[in-house]
Amino acid sequence: MKKHFLLLLLICSSVFAQESIDINQLNWLPNSHSFWVNSQGNVVVYDVDKLNQNTTILTQEQLQKAGFNGEIEQLVWNENKTKVLVYTNSKKVWRANTKGDYWFFDLATGKGKQLGASLEKSSLMFAKFSNDNENVAYVSQHNIYLESLTTEKITPLTTDGTDKIINGTFDWVYEEELAARDGFRWSPDGKSISFWRVDASKTKFHLMINNTDALYPFTVPVEYPKAGEKPSSVKIGVIDIASLKTNWLNIPGEPDNNYLARMEWINSQSLMVVQLNRLQNQASIYKCDPKSGEANLIYQEKSDSWIDVFDTSAGEYDVFPCQFVDNGKAFLWSSDADGWMHVYKISADGKKKELITTENFDAYYKAYNQETQSIYYIASPTDATQRYLYETNLNTKKTKRITPKEFEGTNRYRFSTDGKYAKHTNSSINRDFNTRLVALPSHKKIFPQAADSFSAPERNYSLEKFKVTTVDGIEMDGIMAKPLNFDPNKKYPVFFYVYGEPMASVANDEPDFYPYIAYLIPEGYIGIAMDNRGTPVLKGTKWRKSIYKNIGIINTRDQAMAAKEVLKWKFIDNDRVAIHGWSGGGAVTLNLMFQYPEIYKTGIAVAAVTDQHFYDNIYTERYMGLPSENEAAYNQASPVTHAKNLKGNLLYIHGTGDDNVHYKNAEVLINELVKYDKMFDLMIYPNRSHGIYEGEGTSKHLADTFMKFIRENSPPGAK
Repeated sequence: MKKHFLLLLLICSSVFAQESIDINQLNWLPNSHSFWVNSQGNVVVYDVDKLNQNTTILTQEQLQKAGFNGEIEQLVWNENKTKVLVYTNSKKVWRANTKGDYWFFDLATGKGKQLGASLEKSSLMFAKFSNDNENVAYVSQHNIYLESLTTEKITPLTTDGTDKIINGTFDWVYEEELAARDGFRWSPDGKSISFWRVDASKTKFHLMINNTDALYPFTVPVEYPKAGEKPSSVKIGVIDIASLKTNWLNIPGEPDNNYLARMEWINSQSLMVVQLNRLQNQASIYKCDPKSGEANLIYQEKSDSWIDVFDTSAGEYDVFPCQFVDNGKAFLWSSDADGWMHVYKISADGKKKELITTENFDAYYKAYNQETQSIYYIASPTDATQRYLYETNLNTKKTKRITPKEFEGTNRYRFSTDGKYAKHTNSSINRDFNTRLVALPSHKKIFPQAADSFSAPERNYSLEKFKVTTVDGIEMDGIMAKPLNFDPNKKYPVFFYVYGEPMASVANDEPDFYPYIAYLIPEGYIGIAMDNRGTPVLKGTKWRKSIYKNIGIINTRDQAMAAKEVLKWKFIDNDRVAIHGWSGGGAVTLNLMFQYPEIYKTGIAVAAVTDQHFYDNIYTERYMGLPSENEAAYNQASPVTHAKNLKGNLLYIHGTGDDNVHYKNAEVLINELVKYDKMFDLMIYPNRSHGIYEGEGTSKHLADTFMKFIRENSPPGAK
C-alpha cells in the first residue's frame, strides 16, 4: 500500500532538517501513520517511520493551474491515498465552518478541478470518495449529490431538501447537543449511501432580529426545539447508487420522539444504528439490513439518569466508540453503568458483553490498534484535574499506564489512524505546553530530536491547585491564580470563575487561567475556579450524575458552600468577592448572585440561560427531564425565579444574534429585575453570536467593559 502510494504520486522528495516540521498543524492520513502539513501553500506528506524525507503531493502551481482560489483548510483522501479533495472558502453553519468549496486532484497526474461547480458557491459539505474511486458524494443546500470523477456528471440523490427538510446533515440541535454534523456514509463497496433525513417542518422557529444590516429590521429564523417541545422527525435511508432508489430503515419507535445518535456501516450488507429515547436514559443498538430495512435490536442499555454518546471530559466532543474488533465479530462500547466510565466489548449479535477496563477508575476511550489489539484511553485514578494515557490489550487483558511519570499534569493525544503513533501534548499549572510525536505503546519520542525542554509558562501570575471540603462533605478541586508579588499577610479581592454544568470542567492542571480574569490578577486579585458535582471530571458516575434533574440547584449550592470555605482564608477580602460565568456558567453566576448575596458582591454573567424552559430540548431534557414531569425543579433552577433577591453589582452581557442561548433570556431577566426595581448594568452586542467575537473591535470592547466594571465595583489591590 505504501509503495503503491509513493509510486503514483508526482513527488518532490528531499532530505530535510527534521526540526523544520511544524507538528502543531499535523493532520493524519487514513489507515496509516503518515501525516500532511501545509508548508507555504504546498501540501507536504511525511511518514513517521522516515522523518528525514518528505513528499510534496500538491504544489501552489498545481493548485493555481486548477483554478484553486483559497486557503487549504482540510484534505479528504481516498482509501489508497492516490486522490485527494481540497476544502476551502469555508463558511460557518452553526458552530463550525462545515460548508465551502472542494477541489479534486488526481495525484498520479497532478491534475485537478473544482467539484460542484454548477452549485452555489461555498455550499458543499462533507465531500467523500466512494471506495471504488469512481465518484464523490457531498451535500449542498440540504440535498445529497453524486459527482462522477470521469464524466463530471452531477446527479442529485435526494431532491426534497429545503430549509426544513434536511438530507445528509442536521438541524441546529443535533449538531449542538449530539455532535452530529456529517450526515451520510458510503457503504464499504461504494454501491450505497446511508444518510440521515431530518424533517424539521413541525419544529418551531426561534426568530432572531437583525436591526443593523438593512434599512428595515429582518428576522433570522433558527429551527430550535425548546425544552418540552418534540424533537424533529429523523429517519435513516439507504440510496442504491445504480437505481437511485432509497430504502428506509424500519427502526422501532416514533421518529419524532427518539434520537438516532450514531450510524455506521458494519459491512456492505449491514448497518449499525444507535438510538436514544426522548429522555436519553435508554440506548438501543440495532443491526439493520440496508435492502429490507429490517432493524434487529442487538444491545440495549438503560440508566437512572442519562446515557452519554460522546466524551466531554476532554473539553471536546470526542465520540464514544462503536469500534469494530475481532474482524467485525464484536464492537467496543463505553458505559458508566457500573459506577465508572468503562470500555466493554460486545459481540456483534449482542449476546456477550465483556468488561475490558476493569479498574475502579474512569477510562475514556481514545483509539484502537487493530494489529496489536490494544485500546487506548484517558484516565487519572488519583487526581481528577489531570489526564494520562493508558492501554489495555484485548488478548492479554493486561493494563498499563503509557504516559511516563515525568509528564505530570494534563496529557492530550491525537492518534494516527492506525493507532501506532500520536501527537502528544503535555502541560500543567507549572509547565508550558510541550508537543512531540511518540510511538505507541512504548511512548518513545520520534520527534523532535532535541531533548525535552520543560519550561515554565510565560505569564505574569502564579497558579496552584487546592481542595476544599464543603459543609455537605463534598470535596472539590480548585485552581488558584495569585499575583507574583502575593503577600499572605494582606487581604486581596477574590474573583471566582464558574461553569458548573455537565459539559465542561474548569479546575484543570493546565498553564493558563481563564483569560478575562487572568488579565486582572497582576493588579492584585486572587482568581479561583472550582469544579462542583455534575461536572465531567474523572470522579465516577455518582459525582457526574448527581446533578440529574438538579441543574442550577446542586451546582449552585456546591459553588456557594465551597466559596464559604475559601472566604475563611486569611488573605481573602470578604467584602470584595466577584464571580463570572458564560452560558451555563452565566446561569450559575446569576443564581449565586441572587441566592447568596451575602457571599457574592459583584458579578458578570454572559449569555446566560435565565429560564431552563428556554434552552433546547436535547440538552435540557437530558439533564433535567421533561418540564411537565419536573416543573418545580425547572423553576427552582432558573435565575429569573430568584432575580428579586439581587443586592450586589451585576453586569449582564448578551449578543442579539446568539442562536444558542437566545437574547430572549436577557429580556426576560431584564423585565424581572425592572419589576423589582433592581439596579444593574447591561451591555448588548447587536447580531453577535454566543461567543460575542464578530465585528471590528468587539473582542477588545468586551474585554474593556469586563475589566472596567470589575475595577470599579471590586477594586484591585491588597490591603
